[in-house]
Amino acid sequence: MVNCEGQVCSLVIDAGIWTNVVSEEAVKKLALKVEPHLEPYQVAWITNAKLKVEKRGPVTFTIGKLKEMVMSDVLPYFWVIKDADLRERHLGDLQGLVHHEAVKLCPKDYRALSSRRTNQEIPGGGESLDQLYDRCTSALERISGKHKGERVVVVTHGGVIRSLFERASPSGQSGRVLNTSVNVFHLSDGDIWTIKSWGDVSHLNQTDYLNSGFGGDRTSG
Repeated sequence: MVNCEGQVCSLVIDAGIWTNVVSEEAVKKLALKVEPHLEPYQVAWITNAKLKVEKRGPVTFTIGKLKEMVMSDVLPYFWVIKDADLRERHLGDLQGLVHHEAVKLCPKDYRALSSRRTNQEIPGGGESLDQLYDRCTSALERISGKHKGERVVVVTHGGVIRSLFERASPSGQSGRVLNTSVNVFHLSDGDIWTIKSWGDVSHLNQTDYLNSGFGGDRTSG
């Protein structure tokens, strides 16, 4: 990451060659002047993206004391959109506490968190499991409706993912939600949800990771 016109901008390595890249979002925010790319090309280093670089423009980069204007390719990518309805379950007075603190400091609240009743709210404005379910499943349906026929990447939390699983497979058992796992849902007309892939962590096969870090369950938040 480097500064671009005083703001953060991406500098990407493509096949071992330094390639100056600016995002479409930065182009719009900074009102940069662009022109057609002389040699348009497919973005090969984003798997299955099917994106094509067709524009370029002059960008002033600053890296430390170095300042230089270079022609940069405009990367047509989809930027992050924050959605409050995809936040983790609100735990009320238990927010910010780890389990052993919650048990000791707020035993009544912790019992509410551990309750098997799905309509049990947590004191201090905390959500019930039913409220979490309604919030996040409605959010995914809304997103799906805006992007029919498209693939959308949603990055969210264990409690939310568990609720989405329950929506797609009411009689199924999700087990623990694995950290960084990829879970693929297909939403189709007729209000039909299908799970295409669940708990895929194959991308970690060649990576060392902390096994004890795995585990969101129904008390996640």
